[in-house]
Amino acid sequence: MDGGTDIEWEPHQIALLAGGPPGAVTVALVALHLLGAVENGPRRTLCAAGPEPEGLGPFEGAVLDCLHEPRTARELVRHPDVRLALALTRIPLAEGGLLGHPRLRPTRSARRRVEFWRQRHPLPTVRHGLTDDDTLLAVALHGDVALRLLLPRFALRTGLAAPGTAADGVRFSLGRGRFLRWRDAYEDSVSGDWGGTGHGDQSGGCGSGGGGSD
Repeated sequence: MDGGTDIEWEPHQIALLAGGPPGAVTVALVALHLLGAVENGPRRTLCAAGPEPEGLGPFEGAVLDCLHEPRTARELVRHPDVRLALALTRIPLAEGGLLGHPRLRPTRSARRRVEFWRQRHPLPTVRHGLTDDDTLLAVALHGDVALRLLLPRFALRTGLAAPGTAADGVRFSLGRGRFLRWRDAYEDSVSGDWGGTGHGDQSGGCGSGGGGSD
């Protein structure tokens, strides 16, 4: 993947087509994480960290506004303000013929387009050299597999990827040779990092600097 893209939609819009509301919220959380705007709390929660970054998009801003107290990703998807932001996100997609009835689900055209985008922007082999835009697009298109590959600690600590399943799907997406290289990089990235606190990062907490980074 390169820094540019032939896709006209924002990453959270692409994720909404590819993975529904949970996908869109996940991409927003990744964007906020890359900006240093959120930190990990106890029991796989997240909360706002520091001042709001400049130039934040309205959808990411709505998610961040809901994180002034710790919440899990699942709680965010159900939050009324996030649900409103999702409804507003759907409007241009519906107008573009990518969402239709019932319940404004992706149309056949949207599904074909997402598959085309996935082929044009395959899952990266490693994290090194990727821009934030590359990372967001990979997560939007490839979901959990990209999260486990590119942001393993963040994904595990926030519950966006379940413990013990980091290699699920990655082996088949990358092939054996690329998977073995990914596995070595993944093990290096997470080894010695948990410090006996468990995947929920119980020793940290919002405002205590316990979030860590990928």
